[in-house]
Amino acid sequence: MYTVSKLSWVHSLIPGLEKLAVEYHCGNYVVKRGSTEPFFESMPLFARIGMHLLFYGNEQIKLLGNKRIDELLHEESIRQGKIYDDPKSAKSIPSFIETYSIQINELLEPDISKYRNFNEFFFRKLRPDARPIENQDDDSVIVSAADCRLTVFTSVDVAKAFWVKGQNFNIHNLLNIPADSPKLEPLKGASIAIFRLAPADYHRFHSPIDCEVGDIEFVQGQFYTVNPQAINEPGFDVLTANVRSILYLKHIPTGKLVAFVAIGALLVGSIQWTGGKEKGTLLKRGDELGHFAYGGSTIVVVFPKEVAHFDEDLVSNSQKPIETLVQVGYSIGKTPMRKRSTSQCVQQ
Repeated sequence: MYTVSKLSWVHSLIPGLEKLAVEYHCGNYVVKRGSTEPFFESMPLFARIGMHLLFYGNEQIKLLGNKRIDELLHEESIRQGKIYDDPKSAKSIPSFIETYSIQINELLEPDISKYRNFNEFFFRKLRPDARPIENQDDDSVIVSAADCRLTVFTSVDVAKAFWVKGQNFNIHNLLNIPADSPKLEPLKGASIAIFRLAPADYHRFHSPIDCEVGDIEFVQGQFYTVNPQAINEPGFDVLTANVRSILYLKHIPTGKLVAFVAIGALLVGSIQWTGGKEKGTLLKRGDELGHFAYGGSTIVVVFPKEVAHFDEDLVSNSQKPIETLVQVGYSIGKTPMRKRSTSQCVQQ
């Protein structure tokens, strides 16, 4: 596997990289859904450790926003995308499987020799029965959009109090909408769910709601890491600074627009829409929307007020704060019945 530690520019910015990797916190505490015991999730790939050290601690944070850093990360993200599309990269698949204990029996194509390059394996498909949808017959249920580490918040203010410390984090910056735009009116008091994907995760993402696909907007930006070490750093904007693609979904039970924001990150230059690329397409919870190419990244879903009432265990964990490990299809909340449209209630 490619390692960032071999890049001379990383060593020039962080002298003594190997020593720092040992001394600094290189991982995060998470809790598995249904458990109350947190566990430390380390980052075994030295490439991830090396990059995260660019953003960890006061001295490293001073490097952020430096034009040279921005340019290097952009160039490296593009270069690595090309490397992992090369057929030679397929030789890295067995070590990746071993390092992350990936369950081959879940794959739609379990024969790893069939993957033509590393990226094909990275955004691998799973068997249709590998991620069942909880409470599938209840369209008020909202489900996890990804295999991920999840945090949920009833408002942006709550998110900023417990988790997102970027000074410019708000709905209009996240969605790239002018602060005085009437488009923001329906999103006043919106709640948000943040789905963070790590490199080992299944990297296809799915609809959390029954919906009709709407418009897509692509926003140019940076390629900063989305690890909590950066998200939790006061004054550092990640979610509103990174490259992102915004898909609007019309929530069938309420008729309201939900914003599904796919955020690119370090070594993730590619956001591809699949089931979510055609406007007007009707999707059910759990239907595929798209995928990320190599790396780890994040999805932020913005729910208009009263559309999402998150499950209490997720709310509690997020305010500790700690991420909850969930999979595609897990129930994460419900739409209150009194907020559903009259036509939907009559049909039922």
